[in-house]
Amino acid sequence: MAEEEKNGTTMIVFDGDLDKAMASFIIATGAAAMGKQVTMFFTFWGLNVLRKENVQGGSDKKFMEKMFEKIMPRGPEKLSLSKMNFGGMGPKMMKKMMKNHNVSSLQEMIEMAQELDIKMVACTMSMDVMGLKEEELIDGLEYAGVASYLSEAEHSNLNLFI
Repeated sequence: MAEEEKNGTTMIVFDGDLDKAMASFIIATGAAAMGKQVTMFFTFWGLNVLRKENVQGGSDKKFMEKMFEKIMPRGPEKLSLSKMNFGGMGPKMMKKMMKNHNVSSLQEMIEMAQELDIKMVACTMSMDVMGLKEEELIDGLEYAGVASYLSEAEHSNLNLFI
C-alpha cells in the first residue's frame, strides 16, 4: 500500500502573548503560501488572540466565567509581550517598530490567514473552562476538541506547539 503524502502544517496556539501569536501567524501564512494545508488549533490563553474587542458573553455566565472575561485581554490589540512588557509600553514599542519596518500587524495577519483559507479552530473544552462563548470570538472559526486537532496532526508533516 502506498504511503500517504503528507502536506499539512498544524499548530497548537497555546500562548496569548503578542510575540508568540505573531510567530504563529507568520509561520502559518508562510506555510499556506507554500501550498501547505494549515490548521491552527487555539487553546487556553491562545483563545485571547481570537477574542472580539468589544463583545461580552452575556449575562448567563457564572461568577468565575465573568472574572475570566474581565481579566483576559480581548483580541490582538490588547495582548502583552512575553518579555519586556513594561506595563504595556513593550507592545506599543514593538508595534511601532513593526510598522517602521513594514511588518504586518497581528490583526492584518489574522485577516491574511483567513484569506489564505487557514483553518482556525477554537478548542471547545478550553472555551468551557475559561467561560468563553462563540459570540465572543471572531467570525470564520471552527469549533472542535482535541480529537479534531490530533486527526489533522496525523495527516501533517509539520506539527508545532507555540
